[in-house]
Amino acid sequence: MILKPVTSEKAVKLIDIENTLIFEVEKKERKGTIKAEVEKIFKVKVEKVRTLIQNNKKVAFVKLKKENPAIDVATKLGMI
Repeated sequence: MILKPVTSEKAVKLIDIENTLIFEVEKKERKGTIKAEVEKIFKVKVEKVRTLIQNNKKVAFVKLKKENPAIDVATKLGMI
């Protein structure tokens, strides 16, 4: 389950440079379910999902395919 988007300076930079969104997710979530959930909620195609556990929180880096700009999704979320 996606808990919330990360809106740090680094997250905004990754949106512009790498077409990647960062979400805080539940610790038990797997990459496949994160990918499916992002594709279903935002109606985009995901290229790759990387995860990281940091400060006892799991963070997912979701890279979108080129035909789906991450800036559009970030605008819908109110990140930018």
